[in-house]
Amino acid sequence: MYKGLAIAVVVPARDEERLVADVVRTMPAIVDHILVVDDGSRDGTAAAARSVQDPRCEVITHERSGGVGAAVVSGHHRALELDADISVVMAGDGQMDPAYLLDLIDPLADRGFGFAKGNRFYAFGSFDGMPRGRVLGNVLLSFLTKAASGYWQLFDPQNGYTALTREALQRLPLDRLSPGYDFENDLLIELNIARVRATDVPIPARYGTEISGMRPLRDARRVAVTLTRGFWHRIWWKYVVQSFSPVALLLFGGLALIGFGALVGVFVLANTLGPATASPGTVLLSAAPLLSGFHLLISSMLLDIQESQR
Repeated sequence: MYKGLAIAVVVPARDEERLVADVVRTMPAIVDHILVVDDGSRDGTAAAARSVQDPRCEVITHERSGGVGAAVVSGHHRALELDADISVVMAGDGQMDPAYLLDLIDPLADRGFGFAKGNRFYAFGSFDGMPRGRVLGNVLLSFLTKAASGYWQLFDPQNGYTALTREALQRLPLDRLSPGYDFENDLLIELNIARVRATDVPIPARYGTEISGMRPLRDARRVAVTLTRGFWHRIWWKYVVQSFSPVALLLFGGLALIGFGALVGVFVLANTLGPATASPGTVLLSAAPLLSGFHLLISSMLLDIQESQR
């Protein structure tokens, strides 16, 4: 135990026969339960994890691969069954340095946070070794995930090195979270709806001989769908159902004004092609709603940012 808290580490692994044993072997002594989830591996991943013969290690086997998110959810369910106070995720490919485990746990143990995640972009050089394409993709995804999840203070959303308290896990719809590589994005959205306090922890990137299973085009489309759907899901539940908020009024009002202004603008353009000219009144009828709508959207975003800082 650590500071009186039982710690479980979930290790999602698929075809990680070469690396998963090292992950189990290097697990810090403060960890009470090591939950390796073999997600339909076609190699000896489960046997490799058991070969370490660590009494803390339990292997959970999926007959068919359900995706990294499904593996993590299975591990979290087992952590709850074991009465773990904190459930951490460390991938089976060795990318997540166990030396930073305490840095991830301390905000939950000492500062009242319900969720903590690694951030590889905290300083120049902290993400050395990360492919350049992945760097650009993470920067873009970070901004989109900020808007969709409402956690404007967080960065590096695809970082799967995370820690959750038992209370936070119990407030999440675990079985409804996305099972694929968009799991982290979906998780952040649901955490924000549940009003779980979250923080970033500076942890440098670590890359070795692991092979990523991501397919950029397929997974990018899936993440885009998850973020779009998740944004409206969060707005509806957090700012309409739970508490009708000025955020919703400003957002919906701004969108309505922009839509009206755009329609009038199209009408004006269509009817002034050629010798005819638009009157100042018709131009104003389009421009004023557009400008007012953008102002309301910005005000809505500012209120959302303030909400995330509470």
